[in-house]
Amino acid sequence: MAEELVGNVLVGQSGGPTAVINASIAGVVAEALNHGEIEEIYGCLNGVLGILQEDLIDLASESQQTIRGLRFTPGAALGTCRYKLKKQADFERVLEVFKAHNIRYFFYAGGNDSQDTADKISKLAAEQGYELRVIGIPKTIDNDLPVTDHCPGYGSVIKYISTTVREIACDNEAMGQHDLVQIVEVMGRNAGWIAAGAALAKRRDHPHDPPHIILLPEVAFSPEKFIEDVQRVLKREKYCLVVVGEGLVDADGNYVAAEDKTDAFGHSQLGGAADYLQGLVNQYLPAIKARTVKLGMAQRAAVHAGSKADSDEAFLAGQAAVQAAIRGESDVMVTLLRGDADHYTCETGLAPLSDIANGVKKLPREWINEDGVSMNHQFVRYAQALIQGETPVPYENGLPAFVKLDKVRVDKQLPAYEI
Repeated sequence: MAEELVGNVLVGQSGGPTAVINASIAGVVAEALNHGEIEEIYGCLNGVLGILQEDLIDLASESQQTIRGLRFTPGAALGTCRYKLKKQADFERVLEVFKAHNIRYFFYAGGNDSQDTADKISKLAAEQGYELRVIGIPKTIDNDLPVTDHCPGYGSVIKYISTTVREIACDNEAMGQHDLVQIVEVMGRNAGWIAAGAALAKRRDHPHDPPHIILLPEVAFSPEKFIEDVQRVLKREKYCLVVVGEGLVDADGNYVAAEDKTDAFGHSQLGGAADYLQGLVNQYLPAIKARTVKLGMAQRAAVHAGSKADSDEAFLAGQAAVQAAIRGESDVMVTLLRGDADHYTCETGLAPLSDIANGVKKLPREWINEDGVSMNHQFVRYAQALIQGETPVPYENGLPAFVKLDKVRVDKQLPAYEI
């Protein structure tokens, strides 16, 4: 057992929100309250931006009802950011804030870039001899973090997308006369996990169920093959439902639809893959009606169609982060480990932050059928377990009753910092 470290907790959220990232924060707070060496529990507003600006709130002052409510509230209750710590002064400022508020435990819920940030903060603290335990909490609907079997947020997004595909299919079935192509665009920058998840919409032993075509970043896109696949489906079905990941690439590895702009981490701004495909259908099959649906932010906020398994595991990851830190672990991220039994089980593990930072876990090619546009039983078996159960969202006057933090501010101790 590690030597007892007395001090305060700071927890933050980073990157795109998910339907369950707040459940991880609830797990951190619930577990932190169990340990006497933790004196105060703080949250930083808007990720590392909140640290640089010393915008901290007192999470221990929130009601237990509000903390519990985070388990079914989407978005990022603490606020989030895509800010990249660029200069040495930024990192020095982070440690200044930590020292000013006696932060000894730092938990950061985020994806690839966020874990890289946590890793760098941890290493700087070690260089300066400041005792700090840093634990990453996995978060991304993209499901592309290395080492972990899957990521909190993924189960809920594919449950929502598969539900939406089934609903749209009922509409298409009513309207189509072998003359309708419905294109559903989903998120997924460099990996096709989200688009692949739409395969769960198919009923077992109904191979012709929608989605009829799934287009993944892992499979180079061919316009000619796409048109042929659409024609093949329309000969058999009243409509053709296509699911496309926003990160679809051509044979040269270029995005088929990307803007010139990039974000703070240098990633291309994506969106427009569905419009691109609609244009191809209009060009080559003018007699066919092509319609698009872009789920956008809705897919990562749709807790009304969320997975209970996903929410429970997000909470578990928050708890495990605190437990690991109390044991003396640092510079690691919590991972989710799938059991070997036929019946699905999930436990937590730990992996070095340096193994996670900036890595991308691609969808295994052997889980994609030879046709390149559908998933096989290995993927279905992997993903099916992650969408089980329904998130118990309370309703008030017919609408979901989400919670909001009171955000009681912690007094600032330092001069303002120029970002």
